[in-house]
Amino acid sequence: MSELTDLAEKLKSEGERFVSFFSDLTEAQWQTDVYTEGEVWSVRNVLSHFVTSERALVKLFEEIRKGGAGVTDDFSIDRYNTRQQEKTKELTPQELLEQYKSVRADSANWVLSLQESDLEIVGRHPFLGPTAIREMIKMLYLHNQIHYRDLKKALAR
Repeated sequence: MSELTDLAEKLKSEGERFVSFFSDLTEAQWQTDVYTEGEVWSVRNVLSHFVTSERALVKLFEEIRKGGAGVTDDFSIDRYNTRQQEKTKELTPQELLEQYKSVRADSANWVLSLQESDLEIVGRHPFLGPTAIREMIKMLYLHNQIHYRDLKKALAR
């Protein structure tokens, strides 16, 4: 199996796991607070974050693949996330889940469209700084896994 196929499969399988997880939540669970320092984020806000961050990141990765530098030095993840939460505040959890399915499928398909050599291209990632596209792709699923642990802890309280 090629590295691109492996990366795409990881995105697909993780995406399926999250769709199953979010699909099984009750109305009350969607409202559970996950993060309470600074802006309060519920389970619903975390799913919104999955959708908006991944959609933007894959666009950024494609710009980097085409020769772009990546995010600017003054990019603020916190400001970006706040704006995205505002833009998605009217969406229901089910609408966000449908968007997540689409975004994750698009991400996996984008990975499969790459050449192996594209994985070596370096650009500035919003969190990791200068990084190869390979590591940026891996961060797509690692990022969600970190939030997933926090989701599970919040729901267990």
